[in-house]
Amino acid sequence: MYVLQLYKMNNMIDFLSQPWPWYISGPLIALVMFMLLRFGGKFGVSATLRSICSMAGAGKHCDFFDFNWKSQRWNLIFALGAVVGGFIASTALKSTEPLALNPNTIEDLSQLGIYFTGEMAPMEIFSWNSLLTIKGFVVLIVGGFLVGFGTRWAGGCTSGHAISGLSDFQLPSLIAVIGFFIGGLVMTFLIFPILF
Repeated sequence: MYVLQLYKMNNMIDFLSQPWPWYISGPLIALVMFMLLRFGGKFGVSATLRSICSMAGAGKHCDFFDFNWKSQRWNLIFALGAVVGGFIASTALKSTEPLALNPNTIEDLSQLGIYFTGEMAPMEIFSWNSLLTIKGFVVLIVGGFLVGFGTRWAGGCTSGHAISGLSDFQLPSLIAVIGFFIGGLVMTFLIFPILF
């Protein structure tokens, strides 16, 4: 009996550790969005920072954080689940196979001095040694600041606008998503090659 349970558990781990095709993950995202729209929720991870600051008492010093954070408890639980789920996926469900990346992308990255090792994050960019270089500082610190600033200025993050806002037919979300894509293209084809 125990051997059968262990076999079923290994099959489940194998199933969960593989990339899910669009025809499974897409309808699951649509189902979540339908439930959020039905019950008046809005999806977005960046809003959790505002809730955490409000919980910590920042509303006493800044009107932006002075709101009822308890109405956003579900979003805090979602963000916690994303962190815990990411940890589980990167440890217990980590695939032994290297990341499948397009050979053209591997070639383009190698021309920039970024070598693909099968991992999700290249060490030439995401490491403590890289942080101490001008390129690493610009990509990690300046880029991180710009992402945070842009998220606040746009009134939400990519997931909030692209998934929640577009499914709710919000024009500001469409404008923000177009801006995200333009920014991504500028970074990919103009700024990134200059830095590397």
